[in-house]
Amino acid sequence: MHVPDGFIDAPTSAVTAVAAAGALAVSLRGARRELDERTAPLAGLVAAFIFAVQMLNFPVAAGTSGHLLGGALAAILVGPCTGVLCVSVVLLMQGILFADGGLTALGVNITDMAIVTTLVAYAVFRGLVKVLPCGRRSVTGAAFVAALLSVPAAAVAFTLLYAVGGTTDVAIGKVAGAMIGVHVLIGVGEAAITALTMGAVIAVRPDLVYGARGLRQGLRLRVNGELVDAPEPTAPVAARTSRRALWISGLATSLVLAGFVSHYASASPDGLEKVAHDHGIDAQTREHASAGSPLADYGVEDVSDARLSGGLAGVIGVGTTVAAGSAVFWAVRRRRTGTPSEVR
Repeated sequence: MHVPDGFIDAPTSAVTAVAAAGALAVSLRGARRELDERTAPLAGLVAAFIFAVQMLNFPVAAGTSGHLLGGALAAILVGPCTGVLCVSVVLLMQGILFADGGLTALGVNITDMAIVTTLVAYAVFRGLVKVLPCGRRSVTGAAFVAALLSVPAAAVAFTLLYAVGGTTDVAIGKVAGAMIGVHVLIGVGEAAITALTMGAVIAVRPDLVYGARGLRQGLRLRVNGELVDAPEPTAPVAARTSRRALWISGLATSLVLAGFVSHYASASPDGLEKVAHDHGIDAQTREHASAGSPLADYGVEDVSDARLSGGLAGVIGVGTTVAAGSAVFWAVRRRRTGTPSEVR
């Protein structure tokens, strides 16, 4: 889904960049409300995890692959505004360091992959958890459906942008049918990854999951044949794992996925690449401005062994993403604690 330079014309790209910048400004303000001392470190880790899993292309059909977009996962774990920032940090790192996604198309990619997926997924998730029975399985199931729908929503958003500013003359009906069809399949993989990750985090630290806040069902006791609410415990229930242990294990998992497992990812073109090639959308594609980067195409320059080169690039990417993301979210958190209304 990473749109390269040349797919969308300059005026549309510029307007989209302005809109994306405005959405990021709103997200920064919203993230101040979502982040606290517990979740600020988790947000940087979520960005690094999304970067790592996006390196794991999985086959879908007819020589096509897909990868996680991450909007649903980020929105449910750390909040919709923080989620937009998480995915945007990933896209920025990928575009500058790895020549993945055009720099002039950065506004298009942020709009499509960060804003649309996050907002659609979180809206669907909140709607579902309001009607489903309260519990961890409901949260995981709602996350599955939200992630599933967020991917074709991104495909629709790209189709609309292409209809406005596409640089090639391809019937919009063909673009829409091909994009939505393949991304429905990719959405199944997105949903599975999101649900599995959500289930793992909820199992050990449900209190850190933004989307699960306020969903805890109080204990009820039967007294004289009637159900009554049990009193709240005077001491907090001990978490199954500490925040530090969760952060370390999450970072280690991201490093293993990007540094080792990524070597076994599908080499087939992803959904957008396949559709663009088959329908001629890529006729005006330009060379990436960061094509000369020592990490371009997820390899390390002058390292001849492909497995080692890709693994090192993945590890560097995870490290830079978690550093950049953590810096952003700690800065946002400090702005929140520094406002007069928040000072105690």
